[in-house]
Amino acid sequence: MSNFLVGLTGGIGSGKSAASDRFETLGINIVDADLASRAVVEPGTSALGQIAQHFGADVIATDGSLDRTALRHRVFADPAERSWLQTLLHPLINQYLRDAIAAATSPYVVLVNPLLIETQQHAWCDRVLLIDAPEALQLERTMQRDDNTLEQVKNIMRAQASREQRRSAADDIIVNDGNLDELYAKVDAHHNTYLTSCQSQPVS
Repeated sequence: MSNFLVGLTGGIGSGKSAASDRFETLGINIVDADLASRAVVEPGTSALGQIAQHFGADVIATDGSLDRTALRHRVFADPAERSWLQTLLHPLINQYLRDAIAAATSPYVVLVNPLLIETQQHAWCDRVLLIDAPEALQLERTMQRDDNTLEQVKNIMRAQASREQRRSAADDIIVNDGNLDELYAKVDAHHNTYLTSCQSQPVS
């Protein structure tokens, strides 16, 4: 990929969505892995048909779309089923993301994925930016935002890379333990650094 690529990641409740929104406000194209994961299973796609055949009609909503909550319950309860789903979807998601990155027109591109490390997509990136927050703050923010129980949030966190794994894989780290203005100021500083980096990158 010739576009200068910044991978943006962080655990649930870290503030990566707020950071992503700020980069977009600054005129940077955002490629979002969550949007890609939805696009590849839209009604009419081959992937959705295979999921319905494998898991049954109870993972399909009445409007014909994927019932993501029902599917999530199934795959989190059974590692083999989760592996089957990942084998089906990951190549499709990766191709969707690569196409979106190639089509981007901003000076650099931000790839947002909470599972950037787990999916090995950090290897695509020129820089990996981690939005980091203390785990107690992640729990508090997520329970307030999503109305989840403490145990539900802990289960999600356990399914993701640990804070230590993310920190070891990151080139740049923003500790998001303050207010939104403080986060924006930190994003702005990294934005200026990335602009300088991509302008000095040799044209391939």
